[in-house]
Amino acid sequence: MAFSKAKRNGTMSGIIFVAIFAAAATMIADLQAVRSLGISPLVVGIVFGIFYANTLHNKLPKEWEGGITFSAKKILRFAIVFYGFRITFQQIADVGMDGFLVSLIMLSTTFILGTYLGHKIFKMDKDTSMLTASGAAVCGAAAVLATEPVLKAQEHKTAIAVSMVVLFGTIAMFLYPVLYTVIIEPATGFLHMSQQEFGIYVGGTIHEVAQVVAVPASIPGASAEMANSAVIVKMTRVIMIAPMLIVLGIYLSYTAQKSGVQGSKVKLVIPWFAVYFIGMAGFNSLQIVPETIVNVINEIDTFLLTMAMTALGMGTRFAKFKGLGLAPLYTGAAMFVWLLVGGFVITKLIVDIF
Repeated sequence: MAFSKAKRNGTMSGIIFVAIFAAAATMIADLQAVRSLGISPLVVGIVFGIFYANTLHNKLPKEWEGGITFSAKKILRFAIVFYGFRITFQQIADVGMDGFLVSLIMLSTTFILGTYLGHKIFKMDKDTSMLTASGAAVCGAAAVLATEPVLKAQEHKTAIAVSMVVLFGTIAMFLYPVLYTVIIEPATGFLHMSQQEFGIYVGGTIHEVAQVVAVPASIPGASAEMANSAVIVKMTRVIMIAPMLIVLGIYLSYTAQKSGVQGSKVKLVIPWFAVYFIGMAGFNSLQIVPETIVNVINEIDTFLLTMAMTALGMGTRFAKFKGLGLAPLYTGAAMFVWLLVGGFVITKLIVDIF
């Protein structure tokens, strides 16, 4: 046990060690130059962790490793639950059926496509394929973190998935404003989108929440309607991570039973933290807690997620990446093209119908 009498001091030292790294990552992410790129503290944290893992990790007392593992596993689940304070069911209702359907279709198709391409076509292992797909399908690094405990994946696989999210999410953040200004806004017919439609498109297809916020802010003359639609649709995708993980848990149990010895019992994997996440979002929807306190909770939660990401980075050695080649890049690129092109077509069709 991490907090047994013999291991308690070492575990606490490891947690404090991770927290110091996370604090540094938070301060760097808050710099104007970094913030303008839409880079979250979570991304800075995993970069710090990976740098440490491949340079100075031998200097760490072995007794502290329990604290790093605790941060990567237990603190992660706790932080995902409280991520529900970022969402209300009223926000989802406000965006309407078109925004909901765009979120649902893009999430499910991107996850299935990314998993299939990564595993079957580009020959990655299934865990890395699913982690990479979940990051593109839902909400970037936070989705990768939430999926990792369901798959019980290794740290370096999580790092690969996060790196793909960062790369293609950053490309999208710079590309979408150009597309809107040069092609979408001045166009007529099918290529044209209203500001609200473009907001739904952005929220339904871009990886990270911070990147979704950054896109309307980068477009001259963008309305509040565009920004609000983008954020609400994005948060609709975020809340869908809970049912996605529950379905994934059921699927993993089914496949394990199917491939195992006939008649053997396989325990159903239900990610309860995902269920609690929905419950927390429901509680937040009651609007009982004052907004100032909710903001504080979200700040603390971001720091805890940064700690979890930093700890995952600390378990990532470059030597474990050997043999993967360009498969993660190809998978990430294929999903990016689908989100960019397929997301545009689906958004137009859904909005026209509803």
